[in-house]
Amino acid sequence: MPSFVLAAEPTFEQGRTMFIETGVELPDREPTWYASMVGKPHAPVFEMLATRGTQGRYYPYTYPVTLKDLVRFHGHDCEGTTHAANAAWVAFRTLFPDGIIDRSVLRGISGTSPCWSDAVAYLTGARLQYGTLGFFKDKRYSHAILLYRDDTDTAVLATWKQGINNIPGEPVMLPGKIDWEPKVSMDQVKALKAVVKQAGGNPTPYQVDLMRHYQWQHINDILEHPLAASYQAKVIEDFVWEDWIDPDKTLVEPHTRGDTRLKNYPYRSRPVVPDAEVEMPE
Repeated sequence: MPSFVLAAEPTFEQGRTMFIETGVELPDREPTWYASMVGKPHAPVFEMLATRGTQGRYYPYTYPVTLKDLVRFHGHDCEGTTHAANAAWVAFRTLFPDGIIDRSVLRGISGTSPCWSDAVAYLTGARLQYGTLGFFKDKRYSHAILLYRDDTDTAVLATWKQGINNIPGEPVMLPGKIDWEPKVSMDQVKALKAVVKQAGGNPTPYQVDLMRHYQWQHINDILEHPLAASYQAKVIEDFVWEDWIDPDKTLVEPHTRGDTRLKNYPYRSRPVVPDAEVEMPE
C-alpha cells in the first residue's frame, strides 16, 4: 500500500460499532433549469460521511448530495457527469451496503473527461495531489469509473449497460445490456456526436441544439428507471492501483492528506478538561 494512504481502520458497521445519524438533512431535489433531472424518481441521492475541518474527527452525521450539487460543482449540466454519478451509485451499493459513503477511505479512477473525473472527485474526495485520483491506463475504459475502498481492499468497476452508451467508437467494458427501450435512438446520437464533437468540424446551428436536446432527453429518460436497469458494476479481484492508472498523469510526489489523519482520534474524558502538558493562558 502506498505510504501516502493514511485513511485505514476501522471498517465500521453502522448501528453496531459506529452510530451515525443520517437523513437529518433533506436533499435538494427541486428541479431547476440547470438540473431538471434532479426531480426524477430514480435520480440518486448520496449520504456522505466526512471529517470535521482539516485535522478533525468524523462527523456523527451525514449530509446529502444530489445531481444538482454535482452540476454546481462541475459548472454545467452534462450527460457525462450524470452517467458517472449514476455508475458511482451502483458501485457504492457494493462498497457501502448501509448507504453511508465514507469519503475518507476512497480512491477513484475515471477517463480524462472532467465530466467524469469531477463526479468521481466530488463523490469520493479523491484528488490528484493526494495520489488518490487516477485516470485509466486503458482508454477503452474512458466512460467507466473504478472506485477503491482502501480499508476493505475492495475495488469496484462500474459503467453503463449496452443500450444507453452513445460515445462513437467506445465499447461497453462489462457485459450487461438494458431491457428497456430508450426514447432516443443511440445510433442517431452517435451519428450526431460524430459531427458536432468532431475537432474542426462544422455542424449546423440546428445540429448543436439537437444534440443538447438528445442529451437532456436521454438523461431524464434514464432516471425514470431504477439505476440498476441502466448501469452495472463488478468487483475487481486482486486489484492493484498501479496496474489500472496512467502513470503519465500522476504526481511524482503526492502530498500527504491531512483531513483524515485524526478521524479516529480519542476524545477527552470530559468536555472541560485541558491538556495537562499545555500551559493554559491566564
